Amino acid sequence: MSEDFESAAAQAVARLTAHWAALESLALPVEPAHAPGVTAGALPASAPERGEPLERILADTWSVVVPGLVHWQHPAFLGYYPTANSPASVLAELVTAGLGVQGMMWSTSPAATELEQVVVDWLAKALGLPESFLHSGGTGGGVIQDSASSAVLVAVVAALHRASGGGWRTDGVDGRYRAYCTGQANSCVPKAVRIAGLGEPVEIATTAGTGAMDPHALAARLDADRRAGLVPTVVVATSGTTATCAFDPLPAVADVCRRYGVWLHVDGAYAGSAALCPEYRALNDGLEAADSYAVNAHKWMRTGTPCDVLWTSDRASLTEAMAIRPAFLRNPATESGAVVDFRDWQIPLGRPMRALKLWYVMRAYGLEGLRAAIRHDVGLADRLARAIDREPGFQLVSHELALVAFRYGTDEQTRALADRLAADIGLVCTPAEVEGRPLLRAVFGSPYATEATVDQVWAAIRQHARAC
Repeated sequence: MSEDFESAAAQAVARLTAHWAALESLALPVEPAHAPGVTAGALPASAPERGEPLERILADTWSVVVPGLVHWQHPAFLGYYPTANSPASVLAELVTAGLGVQGMMWSTSPAATELEQVVVDWLAKALGLPESFLHSGGTGGGVIQDSASSAVLVAVVAALHRASGGGWRTDGVDGRYRAYCTGQANSCVPKAVRIAGLGEPVEIATTAGTGAMDPHALAARLDADRRAGLVPTVVVATSGTTATCAFDPLPAVADVCRRYGVWLHVDGAYAGSAALCPEYRALNDGLEAADSYAVNAHKWMRTGTPCDVLWTSDRASLTEAMAIRPAFLRNPATESGAVVDFRDWQIPLGRPMRALKLWYVMRAYGLEGLRAAIRHDVGLADRLARAIDREPGFQLVSHELALVAFRYGTDEQTRALADRLAADIGLVCTPAEVEGRPLLRAVFGSPYATEATVDQVWAAIRQHARAC
């Protein structure tokens, strides 16, 4: 098999390069027109008994699989939040897969661990994060997770460990511990809270019309729960909510958490990357009092998924909560206390060399290039927001960074427009709901999008709206 690898790899690069060019020229639709089962029906019912050439498998990838994909790198993919990729990231993933190391501990791949420590410190400094989040800063450090979902789960478990004085490890969760977030927090937050054994999170009210956490409501609920004999454990604040990119007021929320001794985790999965640009650095206000913070580099830093970076200022609580050390994992380096073992910073034991991808991207683009990518996307969103704002019948609900949220006419018309856009394979916008009312979201993140893309998308939206 190794004999035909070089030829097949060269063909894969050529196919990917042509694929990117097709996306840029809008030669491909964003979504497939497939009915359910089309891809499955094109695949054999059983695995082959004998091996096949890599080039044939590669050809089948493009004839069977690629036509059934939603193209997240497409200029007209404006749904969810972006997962923008880049040639540097793809190259790094190839090298990472080829080297095939297992970086669960320093001793199993020293360079993988140390590279990750350095790269997450690079990013923390580039974002202007507090020194307490640095590996070189004393009590904290960062780690690359697969997603914000894993990051928030790890943070919740660390908070539970600290709130219980470590007792949860032996006694389990007794029903007294509480987690708090708003109804606009990402769905991964209640999921993590459930998995950690805390049941449903307590929903804190938002300030009317903002979608942002009300710190007074938070303080009142923490006080009431404490007086009821409960243990306020963790508050999850959001810096850039999914629906409208709303920002919980971190300085005020952090002050409440500090007064009540509650762990504060901040989810900056999408918006956090914007702090690379000095003009958005104010997004970090209040992080100096946070216990943990997460940013998805795979959303807005041209780094392919998965690549979430979680920082904590209290690595002792995190690693003590997560550590399990059977005999087969013991080694002199770990016992010395002089190294980091990232197995104790995550849910799974094993881990690939996660930092190479981010290292390649940060070097290939430089901080200037990454800032330019963010500003490019924000500029495109500005263009769409202006068009919506001046169009009769449309309502601009929110315009933050590269996200534009809007309504058309009545709630019924907005839902009808959402249905029509969902059936259009030429673009993707995703619906959301805030304060019981529907809206549509458009988020720019493709490196191939241009002002012409904005104009084409807006023309399509207007055309669909006229039929509602």
